[in-house]
Amino acid sequence: MNKTMRALLLASLAASPLLLAGCGKEQPVANEASEVRKLAAPAKDDDAAWKAYLPAVVQENMGNITNNPFLYYLPPESDPEFEAKYERQVEAATTAMKRGVQKGNLLAFGSPASSRMAGLIETAFETVPDGSLKDVRIVFIGDAADNARVMTVVKPTGADYVFVEAK
Repeated sequence: MNKTMRALLLASLAASPLLLAGCGKEQPVANEASEVRKLAAPAKDDDAAWKAYLPAVVQENMGNITNNPFLYYLPPESDPEFEAKYERQVEAATTAMKRGVQKGNLLAFGSPASSRMAGLIETAFETVPDGSLKDVRIVFIGDAADNARVMTVVKPTGADYVFVEAK
């Protein structure tokens, strides 16, 4: 991703409390056995809680990725500006996929509107060549019902696909 795209993504995230993952929410902590507690997904219409939840889930699924992750988020469908936000995220994700993603990056897609996010991923990955995302991690945070749909379009790219059920 070029610097302009990264700056736009960071600016859009900075304008929201998404980067403030603490926000008074309890964060996962490792106990003596180095086990991390599972995070519980917030209520479907709690936008602020989702903005805190997603970065925490991404952090748990970084694996060996050391670059800053890119997070694509859709608000609840009850948001009066949902369609406009959806279109902007489709455009951003599609543009990023067309430009290419460098090895060692993590792209996370999450939303209380899981089915719509799955549709966004399908659109964004339409033109991604098979095998072109080797050593890139894709994390989808959504409903189990949408997992197979997303996996079908991500797996051929060679990306390390991780599904996290939002429950």
